[in-house]
Amino acid sequence: MTRSVDLSGVTVATILPFHDDFSIDWASYERVLAYCTRPKGIRAVFVNGHAGEGATLDDAERIEVIRRTRAFIGPDVPLLSGIIAWSTAEAVAQAQMAEAAGVDAAVLFPLPQFSGGAGTDPRYALDYVDSVLAATSLPLSIFQQPVASGYGFSSSVLGELVARPRVIAVKEGSGDIGLYEDNLRRIKAVAPGCYMLPSNYHWLVAQVAIGADGILSGMASLIPDLLSDLWSAAEAGDLHTLRALNDQLYPIVRTIYGAPPLIEMHTRIKVALRHLGLISSAVPRRPLLPVPADVAARVGQAVDAAGLARLLSA
Repeated sequence: MTRSVDLSGVTVATILPFHDDFSIDWASYERVLAYCTRPKGIRAVFVNGHAGEGATLDDAERIEVIRRTRAFIGPDVPLLSGIIAWSTAEAVAQAQMAEAAGVDAAVLFPLPQFSGGAGTDPRYALDYVDSVLAATSLPLSIFQQPVASGYGFSSSVLGELVARPRVIAVKEGSGDIGLYEDNLRRIKAVAPGCYMLPSNYHWLVAQVAIGADGILSGMASLIPDLLSDLWSAAEAGDLHTLRALNDQLYPIVRTIYGAPPLIEMHTRIKVALRHLGLISSAVPRRPLLPVPADVAARVGQAVDAAGLARLLSA
């Protein structure tokens, strides 16, 4: 039986702060959790994903992130963990460990080898998902990557994946607003109860206006109040408020996501959180590198212009 996991509303993908020696800064992480889970619109927490640099963590660190997060948020808030692996066997092992540690659902990242054309061949995606389903009792969310990267699944493959009874959500990051609508329609035709969770921040307002069941974003680590308000406006069908909120969000989003290279997006969020005094260091683990000083300065300026310090003290 599929356990009930409510992903309506905003799911925050948490960043994971490190000390300058690259060990995990648990005190800073707790401050981030206290900040980003505070707004009432934050309904779930997603750890060990891209924002949490999950690919750089060892098994013990991933489990400790899960345990500490669960202890902080309590038993009633849904907790999701990313599965970032190099093989199906490794993904199964990660999912089993995450289930034993107490997560409510796993978010399956596509395997690196899938960039060779697996996104349009359902054999590969179905074998991968079925292997994890068979080895655990966890509900699964599919991480839909940008199709231009080669990792994203076609609409027809997504349709086959969400037909699996315990596939409960798609974290939708196709990177194409037209494909987003195609995927939404295909998913809802096959599995009406599957959560569609947009995460492409460049088109987030357009995505929720077209249709969504919630939002899943690393930006919720930085702007949880604004994203909660955005989702409330989307649920109410309030286009005027959506546009007003987008005006507030636009300069922050373009500073974090707009300037290349996109690989730095979560490190820039760390820079912003350090600027706000929530974390002690913005250092990432390699292969990520610290952002250049001029970029860090622009991030700080965007944070100040948006008045995020006022939200921090609210």
